[in-house]
Amino acid sequence: MTTETPRSAGTVPTDPEALRAAVRERYAAAAVRASAAERASCCGPDAAAAAGRDPITADRYAAAETADLPAAAVLASLGCGNPTALAELRPGETVLDLGSGGGIDVLLSARRVGPTGFAYGLDMTDEMLALAERNRQAAGAENVRFLRGTIERIPLPDDAVDVVISNCVINLAADKDAVLREAFRVLKPGGRFAVSDVVVLKELPASVRTSMESWAGCVAGALHEREYRAKLAAAGFAAPEVQVTRTYGLADLQDDDGEGSCCGAPAETPAADLAAAEGALASAFVRATKPA
Repeated sequence: MTTETPRSAGTVPTDPEALRAAVRERYAAAAVRASAAERASCCGPDAAAAAGRDPITADRYAAAETADLPAAAVLASLGCGNPTALAELRPGETVLDLGSGGGIDVLLSARRVGPTGFAYGLDMTDEMLALAERNRQAAGAENVRFLRGTIERIPLPDDAVDVVISNCVINLAADKDAVLREAFRVLKPGGRFAVSDVVVLKELPASVRTSMESWAGCVAGALHEREYRAKLAAAGFAAPEVQVTRTYGLADLQDDDGEGSCCGAPAETPAADLAAAEGALASAFVRATKPA
């Protein structure tokens, strides 16, 4: 039985199971909104998200990529990049998406690897898995399977996939070292790790890092880029690389009125801390390979 650590608003649970429960609750709500044809967002159901102006999740896919995907898959997308476009997927490859959500990146991967390839999606949220399966059926994708589980314990055998992708999920993991070890384990020799994630470029104020809204909204929990590379190397990966694709500043952390919270800076965050966070965060494409 899972026991949640009591928490107040703005506090990151220190217990891994409590953290997973908090993230699961947030993403279950996003799945429900997407099922109701409302835009989901890592920032939550605020005005900016509803208008599609979330600076982390906006403008990641070309219109041609998503034109024939189920609308709910697009609306449920909570990522910070487009790993399917950057992973250089090839026909016949097997792909695993960690934290697959509503399935947008799995469906795009399945299209890229073709009928001789296969795409797995792994998620721990029942509502997202149910939504993803509905989207798979609507898309008519036969080379797709969604798995239930955590990204710290991937339910696949060793050397099972050619590519591991993920879209703004690893930063939410309580044990990132375990995630990277598992990704290494399930990759075939010569396999590729190719994920989009939020990274820290300089130290964040404590008030931002410890905010529960920030953690669930892709801010706190993010690794510093140099720490990301170090953890990949420690897991056994070769040639770890962090390529910044989009940076975020003060204007991105506030609503248009300067008072609300879009992507992790709650309204009560001191102005000095917000200023210190200027340029501290970025979306990045993180690459590495499993030695052959």
